[in-house]
Amino acid sequence: MTLPDTAANPAGADRTFQVDLRGLVDLLSHHLYSSPRVYLRELLQNAVDALTARHGLEPDAPTGAFGIRLYADGSAVRVEDDGVGLTEADVHTFLATIGRSSKRAVGVPPDEPIRGWGRIAEQRGDFIGQFGIGLLSCFLVADEIHVLSRSARTPGAPAVEWRGRGDGSYTVRTLPASARANPGTTVTLTPRADAGEWTRPAQVHALARHFGSLLRHPVTFDDGTGGPGTPVNPEPAPWARTYPTPGSRSRALAAYGEEVFGFTPLDTIELDLPAVGLKGIACVLPEAVPAGRRHGHRVHVKGMLLSEQAEEILPDWAFFVRCVVDAESLRPTASREALYEDDTLAAVREALAERLRAWIARAAASDPDLLGRFLRTHHLAVKSLAVHDDEILRMLLPWLPFETTDGHTTLDEFARTHRTVLVTSSVEEFRQVAAIASAAGLGVVNGGYTYDRELVHRLPEIRPEVSVADLDPATLTAHLDAVDRETELAAAAYLARARDALAVFDCDVALRTFQPASAPALLIDSREARHERTRSQLAREQEGGLWGDILGALRQEAPRAQLILNQLNPLVRTAVSIDEPELARTSAEALYGQAALLSRRPLRPAESSLINRSFLDLLAHALRKDS
Repeated sequence: MTLPDTAANPAGADRTFQVDLRGLVDLLSHHLYSSPRVYLRELLQNAVDALTARHGLEPDAPTGAFGIRLYADGSAVRVEDDGVGLTEADVHTFLATIGRSSKRAVGVPPDEPIRGWGRIAEQRGDFIGQFGIGLLSCFLVADEIHVLSRSARTPGAPAVEWRGRGDGSYTVRTLPASARANPGTTVTLTPRADAGEWTRPAQVHALARHFGSLLRHPVTFDDGTGGPGTPVNPEPAPWARTYPTPGSRSRALAAYGEEVFGFTPLDTIELDLPAVGLKGIACVLPEAVPAGRRHGHRVHVKGMLLSEQAEEILPDWAFFVRCVVDAESLRPTASREALYEDDTLAAVREALAERLRAWIARAAASDPDLLGRFLRTHHLAVKSLAVHDDEILRMLLPWLPFETTDGHTTLDEFARTHRTVLVTSSVEEFRQVAAIASAAGLGVVNGGYTYDRELVHRLPEIRPEVSVADLDPATLTAHLDAVDRETELAAAAYLARARDALAVFDCDVALRTFQPASAPALLIDSREARHERTRSQLAREQEGGLWGDILGALRQEAPRAQLILNQLNPLVRTAVSIDEPELARTSAEALYGQAALLSRRPLRPAESSLINRSFLDLLAHALRKDS
């Protein structure tokens, strides 16, 4: 055990943190970066920042005068740039000090959020990197990093050589200016044996294309075979090019979206936010996606690919598009693989949401065919937006499709036929009453799907001549025709036995006539009624205890289910004439079970048992009769 040197470090004296570089690299590889492939992005990023600084020194230099050259032959990876270069002091300050950045904006605290659009333009940075640790990512694929640099700030400046090793040591040498003919920096990596997957020439070229296809500085790749360098980014971003006609521009953007995302967009929406230097496109998905599934978006920062899975760039409701954007002022996280959640990002998200709303408005006003295709595919996304956006609600609610007693139709078409629109609170309630309500001439909308009930209730805001009400059992039964007095008296004994048989389900039984005649019975039983009956039952079982007192305080008069028998149905006319008590009871149970099955709601265990028992009892009765 080694004791501390108290003479060299007296009590209370400041001490310097010691950094285990190998441990730090392991931390980066397992917890900061998603893959070793980011080493090339970090090298490209440093080169781009150096070129940006060089253009700041020489603003009159022609476009394309300075560039980046990549080289990979399997034995080495080299990145060379014509950027501003480093002095010996810069090397000690920025290459050998972990966490210090040469790119931090002067006078701007590194963690200060940007508040408001006015501040965004003022504090827009010129550089991609912000954290000064990017070079460490090279240790993910190499044990030694060699940097040769010559500063452009001082004419005739000497060249500086820096060699960093994975054990945390480094050396610095000053070389004659002739060691590097022009200002700039060359970074050379000697790959480790286990890093071949990421440093083969074809892979280096693919990574350069992946990360740098939209960079604004010329980038070339050389695989060491002696041929001319291959352009990595031969063309600017598609939205930055000029086209002969608007149609050709639209087709080119759609083709780019298909190349990036692998699908042909239903439409492409151009995105342009000058305040943050953001440009790009949103591609409307040609197929519906589940509500709430958030797609990742492709985000570049100053041309460098930051993330292919940036969900946070758009609000949750915009799951019908995928975006590819290039921005100037969005802040990357420490790994530079995601966006930092700050006021700038929040403002960008809201502004892009407004662009999507504007696109929907334009389609509604000028392209009904496109709007129709969009709504047929993405009506759920639009419904989620209309719930919170009055403008979209007014524009699109009449054209949104709903499930109704007239089939799947728009509210506008439905309201032309039905001035009073009834809406159910659940899918199962709609399925219980749809056929009967349709035959009775009632206009009912299925309000059981997400957003539908809330949206239908807002229809009078758009169509004041239409009224909307929730469908309840009383409304439906009021439209069923009563039987004549003589028929009801003849069926009284059967109805009494049926009520007694179904009392266990808190179900009343009535005889009516309604269409279609093929429906023997209708079970009217809302989810709320079932919940209230269940709560009442629990209160009775827990009577006298604390829990029973609580349930008793909540107790209301438990609403009863209703089994409406259809006198027009031949089977029902036969059943109500049965004199044998047990057979009458069994037939009533069977009619209840059949009506419960037709309602498509989940069956309670007692109901499943009743259905099985009544079927077997009827079968036994039929067999006895035949014998």
